[in-house]
This record gives sequence, structure tokens and C-alpha cells, in this order.
Amino acid sequence: MAKRCAVCGKGPQFGHNVSKAGNRTKRRFEPNLQAVRVALPQGGTRRMRVCTRCIKAGKVAKAA
Repeated sequence: MAKRCAVCGKGPQFGHNVSKAGNRTKRRFEPNLQAVRVALPQGGTRRMRVCTRCIKAGKVAKAA
């Protein structure tokens, strides 16, 4: 499954691990995704993978 937020579309970013000697190896920065039961505007609930930023900003209404 893709590591993408269902709300904002945030995905992995790429960078380097840098050692003391300055050697660089590739690495990925993964978004902090959580499986959350979301209350849909049309009614009902659905399980979605949402980043913590969207949860904290209130872009998602959690199902009770």
C-alpha cells in the first residue's frame, strides 16, 4: 500500500544519511500515517490512512 495521506496527499521524501566522514547514503523520510476511522460528510464511516498533521489540524472528523 502506498505511504500517502488520504487527505493532503503527503508522501515520502528523500534525503541522505550523513556519517561523520561525510559519506552519504540514500534514505527515505516517511510521513507519520495513522489508520483512523473517519466520519464521512455523506454519513457513515470509513477507515483511512491519514497523517498526524491532518488529524491535529482538524481536517478529519474522527468517528465516535
